[in-house]
Amino acid sequence: MPDTLPPLTLYLAAPRGFCAGVDRAIKIVEMALEKWGRPVYVRHEIVHNKFVVDRLRDLGAVFVEHLSDCPDDRPVIFSAHGVPKSVPAAAKAREMIFVDATCPLVSKVHIEAERHHDNGLQIIMIGHTGHPETIGTMGQLPEGEVLLVETEADVATIKVRDDARLAYVTQTTLSVDDTIGIVAALQTRFPAIKGPHKEDICYATTNRQAAVRAIAPDCDALLVVGAPNSSNSRRLVEVASKAGCTYAQLVQNADEIDWRALKTITSIGVSAGASAPEVLISEVIDALKSRYDVTIKTVETAKEDIEFKVPRVLRAAS
Repeated sequence: MPDTLPPLTLYLAAPRGFCAGVDRAIKIVEMALEKWGRPVYVRHEIVHNKFVVDRLRDLGAVFVEHLSDCPDDRPVIFSAHGVPKSVPAAAKAREMIFVDATCPLVSKVHIEAERHHDNGLQIIMIGHTGHPETIGTMGQLPEGEVLLVETEADVATIKVRDDARLAYVTQTTLSVDDTIGIVAALQTRFPAIKGPHKEDICYATTNRQAAVRAIAPDCDALLVVGAPNSSNSRRLVEVASKAGCTYAQLVQNADEIDWRALKTITSIGVSAGASAPEVLISEVIDALKSRYDVTIKTVETAKEDIEFKVPRVLRAAS
């Protein structure tokens, strides 16, 4: 290690990391463990972050993929991504205690889809195939009532029941820029299609993408702290690349940094997906400080003060 470390300007994106929906979902698991003791079952990862899931597992949470993996006599929590209607219906049929940790902004999309359906409209959802949020939203309505598109090309081939009786909703964690193009394609092909009263892409996704877009042109490289199965984290990498950063990397923690790729850089950006805890961001910053003489510049593009209440069953006295 040389006596003098090379200089590095670190552009720290703000907002970054946990959003209100993730914070609420984690709190729900923690409060459920306090109320009912261990184990508490969680259907799917409560949020897409290994560090968070492992910590909750150590506290007594058991993560499963199917309700059938849960015993009748222990509480079960549904993840922040939302679940099809069939899941709580099955839990009720088994007389299970269950708590829904679906992000309220995802629930908003569910309500929109139901309202459009009640008005006789078929729904087109912009989202990613197989993502739990997409599965949950499509599962709010009978099969065939929600059609999925992922790209502008999908819009050209989708077969609908009636061109004049359509509405669209979106996954909350999509790229804002990509979604604009898909919505435009839908409106061109289906001029009568109805959109949401308020944008479906959540404030946290929008804000984190805006912060990355602001710092990316000044960065030789940009690191996004987040899990590989986190949609909003992967979108941040894409946003950085499109905004002019020649090297953008998704890392789960400091151990995954590719130092060879950062050998000649003089500036770097750091952000984090909405399910990445601040401790992991701090570890990345500390790792950079161990190799460079770091000057940190925080770039804040929005302030966030949103907080979501946990369900009443957890607020009530035990």
